[in-house]
Amino acid sequence: MKPQPNVNSQYARDLTYAFHPYTNARAHEERGPIIMDHGKGVFVYDDQGNEYLEALAGLWSVGVGYGEERLVTAAAEQMRKLPYYHSFAHKANGPAIDLAEQLVKMTPERLARVFFANSGSEANDTVIKMVWYYNNAIGRPEKKKIVARIRGYHGITIASGSLTGLPWNHRDFDLPIANILHTACPHHYRFAMEGESEEEFASRLAGQFEQLILDEGPETIAAFIGEPVMGAGGVIVPPKTYWQKIQAICRKYDILVIADEVITGFGRTGTPFACERFDIDPDILVLSKQITSSYLPMSAVLFTDAFYQPIADNTAKIGTFGHGFTTSGHPVASAVALENLAIIQERDLFGNAARVGEYLQTRLRSAFSDHPLVGEIRGVGLIAAVELVADKASKRSFDPLGRLGAYFFDQGHKRGIIIRNVQDSMAICPPLVITEEEVDELVKRFGQTLDDALAWSRDAF
Repeated sequence: MKPQPNVNSQYARDLTYAFHPYTNARAHEERGPIIMDHGKGVFVYDDQGNEYLEALAGLWSVGVGYGEERLVTAAAEQMRKLPYYHSFAHKANGPAIDLAEQLVKMTPERLARVFFANSGSEANDTVIKMVWYYNNAIGRPEKKKIVARIRGYHGITIASGSLTGLPWNHRDFDLPIANILHTACPHHYRFAMEGESEEEFASRLAGQFEQLILDEGPETIAAFIGEPVMGAGGVIVPPKTYWQKIQAICRKYDILVIADEVITGFGRTGTPFACERFDIDPDILVLSKQITSSYLPMSAVLFTDAFYQPIADNTAKIGTFGHGFTTSGHPVASAVALENLAIIQERDLFGNAARVGEYLQTRLRSAFSDHPLVGEIRGVGLIAAVELVADKASKRSFDPLGRLGAYFFDQGHKRGIIIRNVQDSMAICPPLVITEEEVDELVKRFGQTLDDALAWSRDAF
């Protein structure tokens, strides 16, 4: 057991004063924190000197790796020049202007404007309000419902947390709010019927989505939101033709298409944006995390000119757009984002994600497909998941679901690897800078943890 330092230590003060997100508070009181001290590249180190291969890039987000001095310099230089200014009432700053222009130029073609926020949750909260505002502006006050998906993740504010389709984000928070609906999760391995191809499964889900629209009334459905690849729901890669069929239904009923690329944006799937990989033509695009490699908080909502014009007209009618954040378009975060994107482009990290991502996917499958615990290995580019099952042939999960995943997560720390357990799916999402040699080390540490989990499971279930 980790020795507990004196009462004035960071360890003790964390237990005394801090309340952690996504944490069992009572369990934390018993276990205490792992205090991270520094990082370099794909590795982080705690205050006891233990090394961890950060196989989740923090929280799906540290694209250029840890310890990137160019981002430190960019922040320091902007702090000296203009450490803060707001963007309310016609104010602007140079880095935010430059960043808005660059984002418009590098994202899907129809996107024309940018609104800045500080997190994916704030961005998706903004999207909901803008969709409602837009439909009021064009005289469709009844067209307000937004369809998300079961197991989708879009944030944790009251509004964005309602979009999220995970039970632990709703339970005892009195969520979801009104006007938020959920349709089926596109996970072929778990939810396809026996013998159903990916295309057939996609057609069935599209049919369910269309029936939901008809049941609710097309005149009431404003938008559909989805992650191109689901992240926190378990790294769910959509079945073939899924996005084409969903988009066709949206266009048929004049429903906005919102692509949430908070996780997949900026190269994660091996293309600059996952919209390119899956042929998504969004009306609205949401970005965060790798926009600054999470060195500083920032998010962005991009949208088409057709969406912008009625909103702009309504601001003239009302006198303002009554929404925004104190730190929208923060100059230091914008400067860091610009330098981060420069690094990604100069070092061809989009290309690295494609090349090394293919290597990661191949290595995971060759190493673990035959392992007795492994039911499915899925992913694209530098994002993947290994789903653990009690029986490979029937796909039967362990009962209770998530107990083995929690053990794997904890045991991984002892083996020097940090992953994310989504129930019994082990999510992997390393920094974009990872090399093939580091992938080999990741697979080695993951395999050791997997064998530990197998041995433990024989007595635990």
